[in-house]
Amino acid sequence: MTAALSDLVVVSNRLPVDVSPGPDGSLVHGRSPGGLVTALEPVLSQRSGAWVGWPGAPGLTFDPISLDGIWSVPVPLSPHEISNYYEGFSNATLWPLYHDVITRPEYHREWHEAYRTVNAKFAEAAAGAVAKGGTVWVHDYQLQLVPSMVKQLRPDVKVGFFNHIPFPPEALFAQLPWRREILMGLLGADLIGFQRAQDAGNFRSCVRRLTGLTTRGHHVLVRESDGSVRDVMCSAFPISIDSAAVDSRARLPRVQARAREIRSELGNPDRILFGVDRLDYTKGISHRLKAYEELLREGRLHVPGVVMVQVASPSRDNVSAYQSLRDDVETTVGRIAGDFGSLGSPAIHYLHQNQDADEMAALYLAADVMLVTALRDGMNLVAKEYVASRVDGRGALVLSEFTGAADELRQAILVNPHDIDGLKGSILRAVAMNPKEQRRRMQALRRRVIENDVSAWATSFLGALADR
Repeated sequence: MTAALSDLVVVSNRLPVDVSPGPDGSLVHGRSPGGLVTALEPVLSQRSGAWVGWPGAPGLTFDPISLDGIWSVPVPLSPHEISNYYEGFSNATLWPLYHDVITRPEYHREWHEAYRTVNAKFAEAAAGAVAKGGTVWVHDYQLQLVPSMVKQLRPDVKVGFFNHIPFPPEALFAQLPWRREILMGLLGADLIGFQRAQDAGNFRSCVRRLTGLTTRGHHVLVRESDGSVRDVMCSAFPISIDSAAVDSRARLPRVQARAREIRSELGNPDRILFGVDRLDYTKGISHRLKAYEELLREGRLHVPGVVMVQVASPSRDNVSAYQSLRDDVETTVGRIAGDFGSLGSPAIHYLHQNQDADEMAALYLAADVMLVTALRDGMNLVAKEYVASRVDGRGALVLSEFTGAADELRQAILVNPHDIDGLKGSILRAVAMNPKEQRRRMQALRRRVIENDVSAWATSFLGALADR
């Protein structure tokens, strides 16, 4: 089947569909969950939009398919391309570089070549899917060359780019051998969105220092080959969640019953501390475990009065830095469990597995203290999900100041996760917080998250892009 040309084309590394073989050998397609899908589904459906992305398995391809009024256009990738473009350049070069070099980036020319080749594939698919005068919205660090490639192929369309992770300061970004190519790739867009004003400022600073282009406020002036000057806007558009859906799920009787059951299964402690993250070195899991272990060892927290639950979703198991992190985390968890737990009174529960939406909502409701200790994070939607889930107005959020969410959720207990003593003090403050203060803080947090939801984010970005 051939997809009709679309007024709006979204481009991301992955398609918003799950593809699996049916009993007769044919492919079965279903919508995959996700905040970005939720945000863009209404506007894409209204505009008969298309989504360009990798279908999720090496070599898998199929004709464009339409689900709920949205065309999915696959970009097939070989195992070699996945290894070099995705696991290599995207996640072993760009990811650590953009997250303050928490682990050392690797620079390999063959990875870069694969990145350029794959970006060209995405650009060609997007250019072939967008209608004349339409809009292409590109997402995230895996596809930073796509904006300029699309602009060259289709100068008639508007191009937007949104960076979901931090953008590094010039002193770090300058390490990248292909720094100018990345900057000029992004500047093919008419509007570049970032999570924080700081990230947008870092980008504009890199442009000034590394390309010689002129910036004026939030704008970069790009001189085209014909001598004309194109104005590119670079600004912050902090992403959010589908707050209403999270709130509604937390009110379901089955979810609230499950939250009570979780507390019972944990021995009905006075306080449950909760962390949920991808198993990623940027998330500060080791820092929070260290703080918790020291509080137990010092006798400032006691089992069974308190228990920690840590969910670590599997992530990038083929990357050595992630394998090492898993070993470190599980060693610490085992030491805490062995030193401070007893039969029927655990000190910590650790789950290296994904949880479904109902279970996550129940865990949020059961948790008295939410620990978000990321060392660097573009936004951190877990913090917002916790707030939206607290329909009871209770709970305390300990939030790293190095997350984008910290710019908005000022009523959280903000913490520097590198300061272990400060982190310990913040945990104790959250554990001791009285119900009146919990309600006051949570009311302000919920107001912010509910009013600024993911739909408002998408509308804001697309509105600004239309104005370009």
